[in-house]
Amino acid sequence: MNSSIVKLYDSTLRDGAQSKGVNFSFNDKLKILEILYDMGLDYIEGGWPGANPTDDKFFKSLPKSRNTKVVAFGMMRKHGKSAANDPNLNAVLNSGVGTACLVGKTWDFHVKNALRISLKQNLEMIDDTISYASRRLDEVMFDAEHFFDGFKNNQDYALESIKQAYQSGAKWIVLCDTNGGTLPFELKNILNKVKEIIPERSLGVHFHNDTDNATYNSIESVRLGVRQVQGTFNGLGERCGNANLVNVASNLILKMNIKCKLSNKLNKITNASRFIDETLNRQSPRNLPFVGSAAFAHKGGLHISAVEKDPKSYEHVDPEKVGNTRVLVVSNQSGVGNIINRLKKFKIKVKKNDIRVKKFLEIVKNQEFLGYAYDGAEASFELLARRSLQKFKEFYSLESFKVSDEKRKNSDSKFVPISEARIKIFVEKKEFYSAAEGNGPIHALDIALRKALIKFYPSIKSLNLIDYKVRILTPQDGTNALVRVRIESSNKNEKWSTIGVSYNVIDASYIALHDSITYHLLKFK
Repeated sequence: MNSSIVKLYDSTLRDGAQSKGVNFSFNDKLKILEILYDMGLDYIEGGWPGANPTDDKFFKSLPKSRNTKVVAFGMMRKHGKSAANDPNLNAVLNSGVGTACLVGKTWDFHVKNALRISLKQNLEMIDDTISYASRRLDEVMFDAEHFFDGFKNNQDYALESIKQAYQSGAKWIVLCDTNGGTLPFELKNILNKVKEIIPERSLGVHFHNDTDNATYNSIESVRLGVRQVQGTFNGLGERCGNANLVNVASNLILKMNIKCKLSNKLNKITNASRFIDETLNRQSPRNLPFVGSAAFAHKGGLHISAVEKDPKSYEHVDPEKVGNTRVLVVSNQSGVGNIINRLKKFKIKVKKNDIRVKKFLEIVKNQEFLGYAYDGAEASFELLARRSLQKFKEFYSLESFKVSDEKRKNSDSKFVPISEARIKIFVEKKEFYSAAEGNGPIHALDIALRKALIKFYPSIKSLNLIDYKVRILTPQDGTNALVRVRIESSNKNEKWSTIGVSYNVIDASYIALHDSITYHLLKFK
């Protein structure tokens, strides 16, 4: 098995959107697509063309040339229509990509009770759809929905369904455990039967995690010969989620020496995992295997001593291989080492025994205790470091600001919200005052601040705020909750993120906005 190549198929942007509380915006999908591209995955499922305006716009906006294949998801043509005349199917085939994954029924119970057609008619639908799609596209996958339940209920029909799809032109047969109920000990018998009619090179699996076995089942399937594994980053998905592709990929590559396209970029997987959670405004669980902030955290006297002498004795893999870092909670010296490594990225040179570094470490710990999370806001972290360790001169200083909101009638006698901001700042001991209206308080504050600064710093014209997210950190406090604001900014050169924390959302927003402007001026003044 070690000489085999396993394809990794990510369905975060489509199946992951089924998660409770997750709703991808168009910009969210593009940002996540970029980081998934960079990971070097084999397939990225982009969405369902024709199902909603967001997915339609997404497929029209795809970059033209990439090594990773973007996949359009869809389903079999409807009963009573031919494949050529089914508008939903053709919306998928006309999406502009060369690969589609089409879901079909393989469980006789669903054929009879959901589709309300005969078993033979379902096979005809599979044949017509896959044959037609295969003539139109470079690569068609058959997503065998509820295959494992179908196999247990009617083995012959489940096998006949996937055999029909393969003979009709499907290059991949993906066996789906759609309700997540399959256990690992059941796989060997089922997969051995499947391999009698479908070659290993064309077999994929997609497990859900309802019994907490999705990672185990995915790995065991590969050991039994399967060549494609589907899943989502961080296990996103409906109910208990999908197989966590982070865990599956890390285990395959690091533990089983399986060849994957992702192997050369595995050290980026921690950043990708956290970036996706930040984009979705979700808190990343600390104890996630491989990529969690506590995945390589050690605490306790004798334990710490042993880890410092021989990390391999307490860590099953080197954290750097997945882009994570070792954290020795009790050891101040080790904490200093982690900080120094981060400072090197900003070309801030300090020595291990420099008392300023230990003081900065305490500042970082206090900030994180207050609610700051610098994993997703490297620009704010860099500014914190420069303010603490260098003679950093601020580009301006705030004297005061005031933001007000009101609802007033427009020319059509409809009530519209209006925000106004007034701000007073000092630049090189000169006082500047400005006021502005905006669609919201942050918009108004941003405009007012720019108006005050632009005379001194014309480059601020190229600065754009492209994302704004608020996370409630203490929901138990209701409207008195502590909030964290994350702002993503860009100019013609790069993108960066900043954060602010306060009990006042306007104040938190100003802190993040101030960091964003300061970072821009620092780098591109």
